[in-house]
Amino acid sequence: MPLLLASVVSPWWLLLTAFVGLNLLQSSVTGFCPAAVVFKRFGVKGGCAFS
Repeated sequence: MPLLLASVVSPWWLLLTAFVGLNLLQSSVTGFCPAAVVFKRFGVKGGCAFS
């Protein structure tokens, strides 16, 4: 999807893919996921990795 958006709309959409990839790498190393904190505030139940 980001590749399609990058080719049709703007190449800046590739930054979204890079940001998500770096966030996944950071959370796998540190065990802290900023997205999990945001989802928890919205009432989404935590999974087995981040609770």
